[in-house]
This record gives sequence, structure tokens and C-alpha cells, in this order.
Amino acid sequence: MFATLVGAYPRTPLPGSPFKLRAGYGQLDRCEIDADGFRAVQDELIREIVDEQESAGLEPLTDGGIRTEDPLTYLARDLDGFEISGLLRYFDTNTYFRQPRAVREPRWTRPIAVDDWRFTASLTDKAVKQNVVGPYTLGRLADTAEVGQERVTLALAEALNQELRALADAGCPLIQVDEDAATLIGEDREQQRLFREAQRRLLAGFGGSRDTHVSLAITMGNADAAGTDTIFDAPYSSYLFDLIAGPDNWRLIARAPGERGIICGALDARNTALDTKELLIWAAHYAASTAGRGLARVGLSPSTSLEYLPRDRALAKIKLLGEAARLAAMAGTEELARAIDPRAVDIRSAAFGRYAPTARKAAEEAQAAQPAEELA
Repeated sequence: MFATLVGAYPRTPLPGSPFKLRAGYGQLDRCEIDADGFRAVQDELIREIVDEQESAGLEPLTDGGIRTEDPLTYLARDLDGFEISGLLRYFDTNTYFRQPRAVREPRWTRPIAVDDWRFTASLTDKAVKQNVVGPYTLGRLADTAEVGQERVTLALAEALNQELRALADAGCPLIQVDEDAATLIGEDREQQRLFREAQRRLLAGFGGSRDTHVSLAITMGNADAAGTDTIFDAPYSSYLFDLIAGPDNWRLIARAPGERGIICGALDARNTALDTKELLIWAAHYAASTAGRGLARVGLSPSTSLEYLPRDRALAKIKLLGEAARLAAMAGTEELARAIDPRAVDIRSAAFGRYAPTARKAAEEAQAAQPAEELA
């Protein structure tokens, strides 16, 4: 069992701390610092975010998306063939991103995320993953009127395959491919076909021949209407599903191949209220029960990006997430029973409103707690 972020983390400071990133933007605009100086400001924030993830018990870790103005232009600005044009509303949110416009088939010319991943990986001994927006999402949300969606999407898949290879060659142990636009496919056969072909080209050379684990993440809604043949066609090692905005994604989890991992996006990333660890533990155990998967192939995550929460609320949530993952790994243990709401354990405990083992069970626990020399 493990816990990890799925998207960006709040860039705002914890209460009582100065907003250094905002100050950095102002200094950059006033030419008081250059690009290297602004990167140093970002570096400081990434160190804080890595520390917060480590203290919460998360792994793999991320840089919290601090380098990205938005997930689309982070890649598109460095791919040959794109220009950045107008604004795009991101799904049904109030978030607007700059929209890439394809003027020709996009082409990869150099590594985009490798240096950013290397910096974050240098801050910790724990595994660090890198997020990459997938070709279907970038091709679906970009302005492709001049070139055509299919040509752009398949060219993107081949270009981003080179980016994945560059990350793998640099030693990145886990790459998360974000394909939120999979929630838009529905029963459209042509879009289903395009999604499958794009994922095949993206993952060419992966799926067993490399040490790097590649995971497909789908948030912002339900993707089950696209069908299991569409979602599970490419050789991804694991899948992350948003189970808050996309509760029907449980249907996909139930049908996922047992040898592939599942990350349950069951922590509500759009609500400041603290989640219940019982629900997170249940989600992990249910996913583990499907297709004989087992807890070793299951993880927990927020449902989507946490970046719009106050920093202290996001920190409280990831601490709960890490604790839930630790407890979920203790399937059937007494420590797990004591740590969760008694109503989630058994009828007897629910009636007492606290953990209340039977007399026989209490005697067994008391004996097990005695020092070994007393039992000899």
C-alpha cells in the first residue's frame, strides 16, 4: 500500500508564512531577478512541498506542479509545431488555461521535464514521479483546426514517447500520464479508436522492457462509458481513477486486469472538509479484492489536483491520506481495528461506540501483549 499526489499542490504558503512565490513573480516582472533567480524561488517552494509529502508518509513524491503554468502549455511550449493562443476552460471548472494551437504536426526536439524531475529527485531518498499530460488530452483540448485532431494526437503520441524514453533513461522510476479527456470519449467509436492508438504509440518500448513504471491517470469525471477495451488496451502498469467526480470509475476498477495496479482517487480534492480514513481504507481494500489484485498493487491518492485548497487544508488531507494507506496495509490487525471508527469494524463495537472485543478476544489480546519472559 502507498499514497501519492495525483496533480498539483497549493502554491500558497502555510498560515503565517510569506507568499514568496507571488513576490517572485513580482520581482521577475520588475526585472529585479532573472529566470534563474525565479527558478531559485520555485526551488525553495518545491523543497517545502517535498518535505510535507515525506512527513505525511507519501511515496512516490512529486514537485507539486510548481514548474507548470498549466499542464497543457508546460509541454506544448517546448514541442515544435505549437503556438500558444487564447484561453481554454478546463472541463467544467472555473480554471482557464492558455490553449495551444497546432500549426503543424508536433515534434519532440529535446527533453522537457528531465531537469525538473532530476532536481526534485535530488531532494529525497524516496521515489519521485513525473507527470506528463497524455497525447489524447493535449490533442483534444488544443486548437487543432488547421491540422486535424487525429494527425495532431498521433504525432503527439510519438513525440511524447520520446519524452517518456528520456525520463526513463534519466532514471525516473514512475511516470504518470494524465489523460483527463478520456472522460469525454463516451461511446464515440472513432474517439475510442483514436485513444487506443495514441496510447499504443505513446507506450511503444514500454510495458516490461524497461524498469520505469508508467501509470495512466484519469480524473475530472467518469470514463467507464469508453469501455474497458479502450481504457485497458495499452500496457500501462497501473491506473489512477478519480472516484469523487467519477464514481462510475469503480466499474473500470472492478474489470481491470488483476496484474495491474490501481490507485484510488478517493480523497476529495475539491472540499476543504477532512475526509474519513474509514472510507479511504474501504476503497483500498475493495480495489485489492478485485481480480485477486491484493494490497501490494493498490494505492491511495486525492481525486484530482489539490492546488485550489488552502495549504494547511491540503497538508491535513495528505497526512490523513498517508495514515489511511498505512492502516489499510494492516488488513485484519488489531491496530487497524482500534484506529478506525468502531462502526466500521463490527456490530458489537458499533453498539458500544468504541472498540469492544469479546471477552475471549480481549483475553487473547492481553496474552499477546505480555512480555515473552512472562509466558515462558
